Amino acid sequence: MKTPAFPGLAGRLPVPPAFRYRDFRLFWSGLLMSVLGFQLLQVTHTWLVYDLTESARYLALLGLVTAVPTIVLNLFGGVVADRFDQRRLLIVTQGTSALLIASLATLAAMEAVTVAHLLVVAFVSGAVLAFDTPSRQSLYPHLIHRDDLMNAVALNTSIWQGTRIIGPAIGGVVIARAGGAAAAYYLAALGFLIMVGMLSAIRVPPIERGPAMNVLKSMGEGIGFIRGNGVFAFLIGLTFFNSFFGMSFIFLLPIFAEDILGVGSEGFGYLHAASGIGALGMTFVAAALGKTRWKGPLLIGGATTFGLLLIAFALSRSYPLSLVILFLMGSSSTLYMVLVMTTLQARVPDRLRGRVMGIYGMTWSLLPLGAVQSGFVADLVSAPFAVAVGGAAVAAFALGLGASSRRVRGIGLPTAEAGAVSLRATPWVHVRASRLRASSGTPRGTCGRTARFRVT
Repeated sequence: MKTPAFPGLAGRLPVPPAFRYRDFRLFWSGLLMSVLGFQLLQVTHTWLVYDLTESARYLALLGLVTAVPTIVLNLFGGVVADRFDQRRLLIVTQGTSALLIASLATLAAMEAVTVAHLLVVAFVSGAVLAFDTPSRQSLYPHLIHRDDLMNAVALNTSIWQGTRIIGPAIGGVVIARAGGAAAAYYLAALGFLIMVGMLSAIRVPPIERGPAMNVLKSMGEGIGFIRGNGVFAFLIGLTFFNSFFGMSFIFLLPIFAEDILGVGSEGFGYLHAASGIGALGMTFVAAALGKTRWKGPLLIGGATTFGLLLIAFALSRSYPLSLVILFLMGSSSTLYMVLVMTTLQARVPDRLRGRVMGIYGMTWSLLPLGAVQSGFVADLVSAPFAVAVGGAAVAAFALGLGASSRRVRGIGLPTAEAGAVSLRATPWVHVRASRLRASSGTPRGTCGRTARFRVT
């Protein structure tokens, strides 16, 4: 339902289009707290594992036990999201996460926590995430009008980029000065519980679901849909190249800070922040591009630019120049990944949304494995060579397959969109009829009643 957002400021401050929907505002607010809790969890987990073991191997093991169940179960999680009520699934996954984290907090407060506890919780949390991600990605498109989809995607992305900057800082302060790991864990659990409360207040319209079939056949249908659609295959492939090759530079930043640029730990923090600030800034730009007709060229250009900037960063030996390049890298990568998600959400049929989002989430779950390949190449040759290879791979994929495809280049153009009607989501949205008259020609006699229309 579209309802006035922040009525006291109406007419005085611009309101993002997606925030005009009550249910999306509730979802976004809950997601903000949940993701902040997730960032606190990651920081506290990492710090506590190293504090207990003083071993880098255990840090690697922590990443592995978190990633493996997510990768293995993501597609199954998508099948479940397509078959059951996504809102209720999210309440279960978010509540389970809160319970797990609160258990760790209690153990930490009792000074009884061990590395085994941390690894077990990380493994179970990874499994829960495999069901949480496709359910979450499948739910929010039904809370808005499809014309505001890119704005909603950008707003959701801003949460991840913003909390990536402030989350670790909050976690560090809480651990050092406000109660230690136990307090940080309790705060993280509270974030997940707030999301549960917001989900309980959301009203979700009816969602189309496909016929029930066995799990393997359902998985095969989702994979077959992507393989049979060139645009979807390109977008999923680009996401894989981004997470496996492109974003692996993050894990090599300590080498650049210490050995190549010679700026130490403080400089390392600024390098990390430059990318995050660029990414966060671009989410606000992307939020204003919802109705642009040039999504295809922007997507291809953003991915190619990101790849070329990775090569430039690998070649840079100037600290100020490296900061500028990282800022631009964050901006360009966010632009094309927002466009990827917007296109996927706009074109995927409702009955397959969970499975497609599960496969999309699986590509992001491969990020730790990207760290393995980049670390191996860096050890074998050098860190700059590993980053340059990753950048070349992303740019080559974007230019080689994206620029050569008329359908990819045409994403956002009326002719391309018209040809994709059969693939689009068809969410039902409840709005006031009086708000529809100007744009859809709804008769004045319906004013004051609730209209129900299908977005096509």
